[in-house]
Amino acid sequence: QAKNSGHRHEDVEGEQKEWKFRAPHEVHEKNVHNFKALYEGSCHCGRVQYQLSREKPLDTKYCHCSTCQKHSGAPFQWAANFHKEDIKFLSGHHDLGWYDSSEKTTCHKLPCKVSCAYCRAPITDEGRRIILLFPSLIKFKTKEEKKNFDPTCHMFYSKRLLDIPDGLPKWSGMQNDSDLIEGTPPEAQRKRERGLEEKEDKEKNSAKTHRR
Repeated sequence: QAKNSGHRHEDVEGEQKEWKFRAPHEVHEKNVHNFKALYEGSCHCGRVQYQLSREKPLDTKYCHCSTCQKHSGAPFQWAANFHKEDIKFLSGHHDLGWYDSSEKTTCHKLPCKVSCAYCRAPITDEGRRIILLFPSLIKFKTKEEKKNFDPTCHMFYSKRLLDIPDGLPKWSGMQNDSDLIEGTPPEAQRKRERGLEEKEDKEKNSAKTHRR
């Protein structure tokens, strides 16, 4: 499927093919005793199907960056962080398409965007250590399961296309590496200020220690 969908031969069968043999895309035996499946997800056409073994994501957030807006065709993207070992593909994991948004190529070069090579539904954003997957692809069985994926913040809110008054912290850029801006709850602002003060105190104490 990947070769039939416009990907170059060397990108599928060449040096990049090692992705087939490591997490998260490696082939799993059907009875993997140390993998407890808690959720199932799939692309739109159903060719790509996967399971997740972690009950709660490492983090979940809304991203308003222009790249997410263009790739999703929506004002923002709902994404959840997982370890690569938390996902097990049941089918379609060798029928995936890659896109390196920094170089605009279809190589499997990390970080890259991963999609179904047939229906083009986004599957994950694969980083060097973790993956971002999209909860809208998961088949939640209960409200409690879906609540595990509640977002903790908005990122790149300065790029937003619409205001979302939901009471969540709103970062101008990357989470914890930019400013909290309008729409952020006062308690989140105060927590951020305390964190910056603590960081500054630690740096001052570290500098004093080195001078002794």
